[in-house]
Amino acid sequence: MDLTLLRKELADAGEPCYRAEQVWEWAAKGVRGYGEMTNLPAGLRERLAERVPLSALALATESTADDGTRKALFTTAGGKPLEAVLMRFRDGRRSVCVSSQSGCPLTCSFCATGQMKFGRNLTASEILDQALHFRRIEPVDHCVFMGMGEPMMNLDEVLTACERLPDLGITHRRTTISTVGWIPGIEALTAQEMPIRLAFSLHAPDEALRSELMPVNDRYPLHDVLEACVEHHRVRRRKVFIEYVMLGGINDRHEHAVRLSEILDPKVFKVNLIPYNPTASGFEGSTPKAIEAFRAALAERGQPVTVRLTRGRDIDAACGQLAATG
Repeated sequence: MDLTLLRKELADAGEPCYRAEQVWEWAAKGVRGYGEMTNLPAGLRERLAERVPLSALALATESTADDGTRKALFTTAGGKPLEAVLMRFRDGRRSVCVSSQSGCPLTCSFCATGQMKFGRNLTASEILDQALHFRRIEPVDHCVFMGMGEPMMNLDEVLTACERLPDLGITHRRTTISTVGWIPGIEALTAQEMPIRLAFSLHAPDEALRSELMPVNDRYPLHDVLEACVEHHRVRRRKVFIEYVMLGGINDRHEHAVRLSEILDPKVFKVNLIPYNPTASGFEGSTPKAIEAFRAALAERGQPVTVRLTRGRDIDAACGQLAATG
């Protein structure tokens, strides 16, 4: 819902300011139309239905994976594509993975989104509308900014969206913002008060290999990003998640695990190993045996580590696969 347009329409109609919050409260509960907003006058409901779309995004396609994961392809009013995902877990968690940009300007070599043409930053309303779409299907309780785009390059709009996520049932402590290492954004996130989790997409334990995989490393070197993450932990007192995609023969050898354990303080970081999900990048994923050996090498050195459960791979909804292709 375009909250700016909503406020303007209500002001033009001479309605009191509290009407905007009434409309938002209904939207956050997952209603599918203004007709369900029973504490608004009937005439106002009709006017809003004509002039303020319930979503700022248009749903283009939607698909469901064998494991229950749902992926939605949206377009903005200007035709920019983006995707969002609802992940269902056996323990009852319902997590939405939202995009902060249409496409991504940072061109990580193994990521499908990085191969797209960059569109633009999304507004806070467009970010919220991704979560609201799935809230209309069922209750949600977690949110990860791990969809399209680099959230730290659009942090003002991301944080504005985060302020309203608790209304949908997603607390700040159950919200995670992921970054490839955009230091100004990490510093800004550290300085604000919402207890949002930070995740850092590291993917290589040395500068040369990381620059090869992720050009952003030339601008913000790994050493400097880790220092910013350590400072974030010092101020916020919450562990930083490390995301590490497992690329066969590239970053998955024993020496990589040893080096990773050397540069990460186990009191500050927790590592999530991510099985590589197929894209058109030409990379191959590590074997299950290699992933387990890498995990064991980290664990033996005292580094907290888990292997992430892959969701939605069969509909190109898994980590690194979002490319706005339907």
